[in-house]
Amino acid sequence: MNRIPSLALDPYLFHISPEESGLRIDKILSMRFPHFSRSYFQYLLASGLVLLNGQPVKKRAAPASSDEIEIYFEITPELTITPEPMTFQILFEDEHFLAINKPPGLVVHPAPGHWSGTFVNGLLAHCKTLSTCDDPLRPGIVHRLDKETSGVLLAAKTREAHQKASELFASRQMEKMYLAICCGRPANGIIDAPIGRHPVHRKEMTVKPDGKDAVSHVQVLAFNPEISLVLIKPKTGRTHQIRVHLKHTGHPILGDTVYGSSRMNQNLSPKRLLLHAYRLSFIHPFTKEPIQLAASLPDDMKHWVKRLSGSAQSSPSELQLDIAFKPSVL
Repeated sequence: MNRIPSLALDPYLFHISPEESGLRIDKILSMRFPHFSRSYFQYLLASGLVLLNGQPVKKRAAPASSDEIEIYFEITPELTITPEPMTFQILFEDEHFLAINKPPGLVVHPAPGHWSGTFVNGLLAHCKTLSTCDDPLRPGIVHRLDKETSGVLLAAKTREAHQKASELFASRQMEKMYLAICCGRPANGIIDAPIGRHPVHRKEMTVKPDGKDAVSHVQVLAFNPEISLVLIKPKTGRTHQIRVHLKHTGHPILGDTVYGSSRMNQNLSPKRLLLHAYRLSFIHPFTKEPIQLAASLPDDMKHWVKRLSGSAQSSPSELQLDIAFKPSVL
């Protein structure tokens, strides 16, 4: 029963090591992921949810060293998501949506290495029932933030709300603003550079001519000789867009271990990727009321803002971010 994996699922990618070369693929998978049984991976293989160098593969296949494996984890009775009570800073809630100020370090949805303790686990405990839409591993999730990224995170409580929110994101009617501490001082203006998967480092994205269109507006709010506080408004929603775009300009986000500057990270020793989803604005698809959600900065980013502003109490509102983000840049 081979089939094309759902676009709602995200692949887990890795490369076969020299020690794994020549072993059966189902054995390799069960060795790498002991949390699951061999029969679970045989199910994924039979369903066409494991790809070898981009093609579905049989369980008896023996991949060679450096071959690329993609796994599309699918929920089964063996793989369940357990509700876990958690305390969230709730920014907005009604019968359709829930928005929180996501703390850095919180994983949004279950994935290899993080099958519990995620936002989804807490969301299930808070809401009891959620729409799964096309991906039962991500009930309620209409957009995501990286593990280390903090800020506004929106979830849908019903299938209809999920569909409406997804349409707003797809049609670019969700206005997003981010704050970042980046290396050096980028230029104010528009970054218009297409983004696609890196041809060699398959877990990474990069600017490439045949990538998907990607546009970000950037405004520097404060700077010193080493770092800047920038406000970014992405007009598109490509994977890792802000991180890739700032790297492309030569001013990567401080603390980014994938796209960042190893020298600056070592010299300044940030504890994480210093990116914060500051604001999300949209017209409520059911009430038609304008919704504007703003998330206060976590303490670690306030520390970096203090280095630029000299005030321990600096916050986005005190920096007058909306005024600083000039209309000419929008």
